Amino acid sequence: MKFFHVADVHLGAAPDVGCSWNKERKSDIWENFRRLIKLAKKQEIDLLLLAGDIFHGQPKVGEVKELNALLGQIPETEVVMIAGNHDYIKEKSSYLAIQWNPNVHGLWKKDIHRIYLPKLNTYVYGCSYHTKEITERLYDALDKVEKEKEAVHILLGHGGDKRHSPIDFKRLGMAGFDYVALGHIHKPQILSPNRIAYAGALESIDKNDEESHGFIAGKIEGKKVEVHQIPFAKWEYKKHIIEINPQMTQTDIEVYLQKLIKEYPLSIIWKIELRGKRDMDIVFDIKRLLFYGNIIEVKDESKVDFCLEDLKKTYQGTFIELYIRQFEKLPQSKVNKKALEYGLWAMLEARD
Repeated sequence: MKFFHVADVHLGAAPDVGCSWNKERKSDIWENFRRLIKLAKKQEIDLLLLAGDIFHGQPKVGEVKELNALLGQIPETEVVMIAGNHDYIKEKSSYLAIQWNPNVHGLWKKDIHRIYLPKLNTYVYGCSYHTKEITERLYDALDKVEKEKEAVHILLGHGGDKRHSPIDFKRLGMAGFDYVALGHIHKPQILSPNRIAYAGALESIDKNDEESHGFIAGKIEGKKVEVHQIPFAKWEYKKHIIEINPQMTQTDIEVYLQKLIKEYPLSIIWKIELRGKRDMDIVFDIKRLLFYGNIIEVKDESKVDFCLEDLKKTYQGTFIELYIRQFEKLPQSKVNKKALEYGLWAMLEARD
C-alpha cells in the first residue's frame, strides 16, 4: 500500500500580509494542493491521509465543495481526513454540509473512533477538533490497539503542545499502531523511524517556518513500513547572516544582497541578520534593504567597533574620555564590555 501523509495545508491563508508577493502566495497554496493531487494520481497512491488544518480558518461551503471536487479526481485513492484547531468542527460546519465523494472519509467526531477501508484492509483512527483548543490528553486512551488479524492500523492525529492535544509520544509508541500520521507542528519531523511522524506544513505560511516543507510518502508491505519526507513547497523562508566588518558601508551591504538574491530562486523569502562590528560613524538604513527582493525581515545585530584610543583623543577633557577611563580601571569582562559599548553609543547618539 502506498500512501501520502499530508498536514497543515492551510487553504485560504494569505501569508506575508503587506508584502508584494502576498496575493501570489495565497493562490499558490491552493495550486500546490492541486499539484499534490495530480502527483497522487500519477503515482497511483492507495491512501491519502490529511492530518488537520486543511483550511486556515472556517471554510465556506463553496471551498469545501472545491476540495471535494479535487479529491474526486483520484477516485481510486482512499482519502481520510480530520479537522484541526484552525478548521475545527463547529455548529453548522461546512465539512458536514456536503455529500462527500465515495472515496473521501472524514473522522469528524470529537472522540477517537475508526473506519475500516476494505479495499486496503486498513483501519484508520482519529478525531476532529470541535473547539480551537484541546488541553486533555486524548491519545492517552490508546493504550493498546485491538488488532484484527493481518489488518493495518493507522492513527491520524493533530496536536502535540499544551493547548492542542498534548501527546506522550513514548506511550503512543507502545500503542501498537503500524503508523501514526500527525499534524499541527509545521516543522517536518520523524519522531520514531517509520512509525510516528509530523508531515509538517505543505507550504510555509509563517516566517518562522524556515527551510524546506512538503509531505511524507510511505509504503506498507505486510508489517514493514517505510516513509520518506518529500520537499514540495513552492516558497521557502531562508535565514541568512551577513558578517559585518568596520570597512563595510550601506552600499556594500546592498551590493552583497543583490548578488545573493540573484543566485537563488525567486521563491526564496529572506530573513536577513547583520552581525559583526561596524564603523562607529556608519548607521545602516534597514528599511532600504527591504526593497532588494523578497526580504521579509532585516535585523541589525551588529555592534559598533569603538576605537577607544581615538575616542579619548577626539573627546579629550569631556565626559566621554572620563567614561572610558573609568571602565579601563574595571576588570575585563563581557558585562563590563557591553556596558561600555552601550554607554558610548548612547552618548555619541546624544552628541549627534
